[in-house]
Parts: sequence; C-alpha cells; structure tokens
Amino acid sequence: MTAKKKKVESPNVPKVIFAQVSPKSIGGQSLFESGVLATSQNIQNYLSEKEVTLKAVEVLKKAGFRVLQITNTTINISGSASVYKDAFGQEIIAEERESFKSGGEKEMVTYLDTVQTDITGLIVPKSGNMANFIEGVAIETPYYTFAPNHLPPTKDYWHLNVPGDVSVGCNADRAHRASITGKGVHVAMVDTGFYKHPFFEERGYSVNTVRLAPGTLNPLTDDNGHGTGESANIFATAPDCRLTPVKWNFVNSTAAFNSAVALNPDIITCSWGSHRPNSISAAEQTLAAAISLAVAKGIVVVFSAGNGHWGFPGQHPDVISAGGVYLGDNMSLRASNYASGFDSNIYLGRQVPDVCGLVGQNPGAKYIMLPVQGGCEIDTDGAGGSHPSKDETAANDGWAVFSGTSAAAPQLAGVAALIKQACNRLSPSEVRDIMKTTAIDVTTGTSQTGTTSTNGPDNSTGHGLVNAYRAVLKAKLRCRFTVPPIVPPVNIVPPVVPPIIPPVLPPAAPPVLPIVPPIGTVISSADIKEGIRSNSINFGMGDTEIYMTNEEIDEVMRMVEDDQIDLDELM
Repeated sequence: MTAKKKKVESPNVPKVIFAQVSPKSIGGQSLFESGVLATSQNIQNYLSEKEVTLKAVEVLKKAGFRVLQITNTTINISGSASVYKDAFGQEIIAEERESFKSGGEKEMVTYLDTVQTDITGLIVPKSGNMANFIEGVAIETPYYTFAPNHLPPTKDYWHLNVPGDVSVGCNADRAHRASITGKGVHVAMVDTGFYKHPFFEERGYSVNTVRLAPGTLNPLTDDNGHGTGESANIFATAPDCRLTPVKWNFVNSTAAFNSAVALNPDIITCSWGSHRPNSISAAEQTLAAAISLAVAKGIVVVFSAGNGHWGFPGQHPDVISAGGVYLGDNMSLRASNYASGFDSNIYLGRQVPDVCGLVGQNPGAKYIMLPVQGGCEIDTDGAGGSHPSKDETAANDGWAVFSGTSAAAPQLAGVAALIKQACNRLSPSEVRDIMKTTAIDVTTGTSQTGTTSTNGPDNSTGHGLVNAYRAVLKAKLRCRFTVPPIVPPVNIVPPVVPPIIPPVLPPAAPPVLPIVPPIGTVISSADIKEGIRSNSINFGMGDTEIYMTNEEIDEVMRMVEDDQIDLDELM
C-alpha cells in the first residue's frame, strides 16, 4: 500500500457525500481486497446475492442514508458527514491534493478520505449489521473531463470542423458511402449533459431524451458544454447511430456509468477520468467492477486515455483506450503532444492507448470546432484572445474549439457503431481487435507523457489512428466466415427494491449465417481470397444478396498485403 499524501489545507467537507457500498460478494473475497482488481474475467466473484443486497439496503436506510441506485455489485448512497460517522464510526476528512483536472493542468483537488484504511476513501464496517452485510464503503472520487447558429464561425487558423473534417480524418466517409453509418446501433454517452443545439437538429441526428444520473438536475441544459460538444464527434463518424446522453455528476461517477449500463446500449463512451499512475481508490475499484460487468454483458466501453494524465479508467484492461493523433494542414500524422500514452503500473502489461482519434497539439489542443450551449463554461473560457491560447470565438455564440482525448473517445465510439452495424454479434474484445489491427500506423511525434511513436504498436499512439473504412471491411469478413464462441451468461441478480436499475440481460446471440458463396463451399483461405477477388461471396442476409464493390475488393486485397487481414484466421 502507498502512504497517504499529507494534507495541504483543510477544505470544507461538502454537505452531501456520495459513496458506493459493496455488499458481501458471492466469491467470498472483498471487492477491495489488496492486490486484486475486477475485470470482465473475474467479475462474477464480486456480484452479491439478492438477499444480502436487500439487507444492506435496509440497514443503510435505517442509518439515515439516501439510497440512489442499486446494481448487482454496488449500492449508491448519499448522506451528510455526521450520518457516515454515526453509521460507521469514521470521521470523513477533506484533503487538498495536487492532481490533473480538465485541460491537463495540475491543480489542487479536494478528496474525501478517512484514517481507517490505506486505500483512499475506503470504510470497512467493523461490527453490527453493517459488518454482516457490507464489505466496504467507497467515498466517491472526483473525475474530470479530458478535455447558437447551426453553422460554425469561420477562423483562419488550422482546425477541423464537424462532421466533415473529422469523418474524412478517421476515414469514415468511405464507410458511409457503402451505407454503413451506425444505423440501428445505440450509443450512450456519460458526460456533462446535452443541449439541443441547432447543429444536431439541422442534420437530423437521433438524440434520445437526456437521462439524469443520481445527483444531477436539469436535463435540458449543459452548463459546462463538454458533453454537447464532444457528442458531435460521435455523429461525425456514425451519423445514423442513436445517442442517449447520460448527465453525470463528477463526484458520483460510478452511479452515472451504471445508469448508462441500465439502458442496455451497444456502446458506452466516456471522456473523463482521474490521474492514477500507481494505484486506484476504493471508489475507483467500484467503477472498475461496473466497467467489467458491462463488458461481460457484451457492451463496448470506450474511455479517454488522458491529456497528460495516467488516465483511469482509460487504462482498465476491458475498455477501448482512446489516444490522440494530430492531423496537420499538410495531411501528415504525428502523435498528439497533448494526449497520454503509457504502460500501466496498475494493470501490468496494459499498454495505453489502444488506438487513436483526432486530437490537437499543445498548448490547449484547440483543434475541433464544436457546438455547445451558448454562454456555457467552455464557450466563455475559450472565447476571445488569439489562437492557440484562445479560440477567437465569441463568449456566447454556441461554438468553441477544443479536443483532447475527450474528442478521441466519441470518435472511436462512432467507429465502434459502424463495426457493430457491419457485424452486430462481435464481442467488445473483437471490436477492439478490429480497430487495432486496421489502424494507420503513426511513426513520428511524442505524447504529453513523453512516449515516442515508432514503427508498429507503441505506447505513444497504440496501434495508430483509427481507420473506419478498413475496420468495417474486416468486420464484414469476420462476421461472414467465423463462428461466434459460446459465452456463458453473466448471472444478474433481479432487483426488487426501488430505485433498483432494471436488470440488463446478456444479448441473445443471433443465428450464424451459413457461408453460401455461389462458387461453392469455402474450405480454405485461398478460396476466400479467390471468392473476394471474383466478387462471388454474398454478404447479405436471408434472400438479400449483397456483394462487395470493386473499391471494397481492392481495399481488402491491400489489407491482406498489409497484414491487416489474415485469411487463415477467418477459417
């Protein structure tokens, strides 16, 4: 265990304190056990029996806590410091610690802690009913974002516009021309909210009503602007996907993520995190468990890697970790010196990022013109001045120029939507693998964390810049020629006490289509290759016949030559 940092000041403890409570786990080992972290491979051990969860809810309510949300792993509560002290015998203290906040700047951040344990923010009940049914209480950790006229203002400096420039930069336009646009795919975005900017309405994008996570208000406003702006990146790469914004309270993040999981989306994207170079807090362990459970259910989860941060959950092994590549005005590619890249010290062997979206350069990464609520925090903070320190837009025009890996994550989420449309039975790990193996290698530049791009995968840009078109083509081939593995379902404890989130059952695997190319049964990689070359393989469903265009055939052959497709692996 690492020693706790000294208290720099004595800030005030907030009136309302959020926490995640872990009822006794069925595996017999606490979620907060030293040296053990939850992943999709072991998350079954950290689920709780229904009876134990209900008893825990009962004792928490009797102690004076407000129960906000109940999931299969944790219970979200809120209460005053005095309620926590009376219930657990532990005084909650506020500490100022240096950390990265939005924009990659180091600032003092208020953390809540106790003196009981070495894990930041952890309370372990020692006696009574609390100890009988609860293995730990994690005081929530603060997380920070990484990062109107319907037409944007014109600026002379080099920047990208949405949707067009971002779509072209991620090579999504070519997928769109082949009718792969994310249609039928549901994306949930956990962020600061969503404002109905004319940019979205004029283009006919599909945005569901904002879901309020516990601890949030006002579904029609986005006073920060981050969620509204970054969501435009999703539609740049997947214009026909369906988006549900989940409004997030930065000091109650696990509950917000679980609210997104309850929607049973295909994809969840999150452009926020905390700086965690060596260890994670108790609250972050509950978030890690929530992520693992979501991925085990088949949900693709995308997180930003960070802007100079050692980002968590961006380093979680089950997520698609989004880094940054800078596309210059001469169309050259290099690692963004604003984005993070590193080898995780928490999840050993985990290289961050997996793959990259488009991100600007220091200072400030003011790179993509994005729609925001007029007069919001981002609109005001970046206004006026001269680029690159400011974005030269007006303080209330509903447009701001920003990026960071906050922009990369929704870009990748959109590409994941294209992949899922092309082959909806692909697992989260298969979606990530397709993105990685089809990415454009980036060989120059250095990340903000000091890692350098080289030939092949590296911990500066991962596998490189996402290539949406090639990812879609590979997804089509994999869907046509491979049989999905049989995955045992994740046991879900059916909730029975309000306000329990409805259970999210694992998606039923669709039937595997037989291989029916007109040339006969495909029995070898050579036959697959010849079938593609002769355009005699039907990619349609049922009576529908769909064949590759000449452009697609040529691109697949180039992918084979570039070792991005191994035909033997498709057999």
